[in-house]
Amino acid sequence: MSIVSVFCLYEHSCTSCCYKNVAMCKILRCNCYFCVKYIVYLKNLYMYPPQLVAPMKADLVNAGFADLRTPEQVDHAIQGSDGTLFLVINSVCGCAARNARPAAKLAMHYANKKPNNTATVFAGVDRDATAKARAYTLPYPPSSPSMALFKNGELVHFIERHQIEGASAQDIARNLLQAFETHC
Repeated sequence: MSIVSVFCLYEHSCTSCCYKNVAMCKILRCNCYFCVKYIVYLKNLYMYPPQLVAPMKADLVNAGFADLRTPEQVDHAIQGSDGTLFLVINSVCGCAARNARPAAKLAMHYANKKPNNTATVFAGVDRDATAKARAYTLPYPPSSPSMALFKNGELVHFIERHQIEGASAQDIARNLLQAFETHC
């Protein structure tokens, strides 16, 4: 089965999207009713396809960060645990997230004082969980990637996207290490 036949729901007579021997999906150029409706449906579910973000999500999950996918999980992680929680609002963004994830792992590896818990939500994929996490990071505006440190359910340190962009993973990790020393 070609990639195209997986994405075209109906394989009707639309010549724009139903080519069988094409290496890339032509549905993005198709204007037929069925294909356009399917694309809109997918975009309402996910800003990014889960397959695309899986390696980026796994980067932190494999390092021991809990993967929070629902608002209830976010509530439980922030309000339901004693001590400190380091929360990374993960992102696809190559210009900022490419250093945010390594910085989070570096900080956890080299910290003398570590948060009791670590967790992550993925902006653009786990929308409701991300919205709930961002509610806890007010008054800071929504940004991703970003990093938050909570102590007994209260936000005590926050790194916004603009502080991550252009900074090296080592500089971001130093910022986190100082926050861990102060609050953990």
